[in-house]
Amino acid sequence: MKHTTSSAVVLLLLCPVSLAAQWGKFQDPSVPRDAQGRVRMDAPSPRAPDGKPDLSGNWLRADRDPLPSELAGLFPERNRVNSGGNVVVEPPVAAFPADVKSPPVGAFWDIATNIPAGLPMTPWAADIKKERMARDMKDNPDANCMPMGITQFHMQPQPRKIVQTPKLIVILYESNYGLRYIYLDGRSLPKQGEPQPFWYGYSVGRWEGDTLVVETNNLRGAEESPYDGWLDVRGTPYSGQARSTAGSPTRASLQSMIPVT
Repeated sequence: MKHTTSSAVVLLLLCPVSLAAQWGKFQDPSVPRDAQGRVRMDAPSPRAPDGKPDLSGNWLRADRDPLPSELAGLFPERNRVNSGGNVVVEPPVAAFPADVKSPPVGAFWDIATNIPAGLPMTPWAADIKKERMARDMKDNPDANCMPMGITQFHMQPQPRKIVQTPKLIVILYESNYGLRYIYLDGRSLPKQGEPQPFWYGYSVGRWEGDTLVVETNNLRGAEESPYDGWLDVRGTPYSGQARSTAGSPTRASLQSMIPVT
């Protein structure tokens, strides 16, 4: 028998950034900037040739998780940018205010951090999370450099690159080198249980105005192995029957909020 967790809605915040890498510094002349050369996050969203918002580029989370109790005292200088050998937890990114009408912001360590009543779970799901935490989350796929679930990928502080075409969007995650395809060519989701379950599932997308709506199914759930079906670091589980629906409204700016159910 397969089980599912009760559905909940969380919000992921992302913004594009300029990242240091092996390439020399290059500033795209098409990106709007202020007099100091900083990217204007309040500028209108760029548009693709087909008129849709262009999500192409490098993206990072724009909000920051509160430091979990498990890491208390390990990062006393968390806000410093790489100095004196300190560990940089994540690149500093200026936050932008969440829409008060939007769902709670999802957190990387525990997806339910900002849900006042907590995430509703079945007894099956609650038992799995309790067992995973009792084992100090040692089977978390991120800790083992294995493919993560799509929510943990989205909430990962490491960058990801989006490549957008009219019929396909590709997301390349720096963390564990995740690679996800979102088809925009009109195909339907495969029937549940028909294809082999995949870590990132099978995704199709459609535009509703300026909002990209993405549906995903046939994920590898917690029934598959101890390393599968993790929504977050603490092991909140999902089953192979899980189905994700995410929307990416651009808010007419270079910021994106992604409600996920």
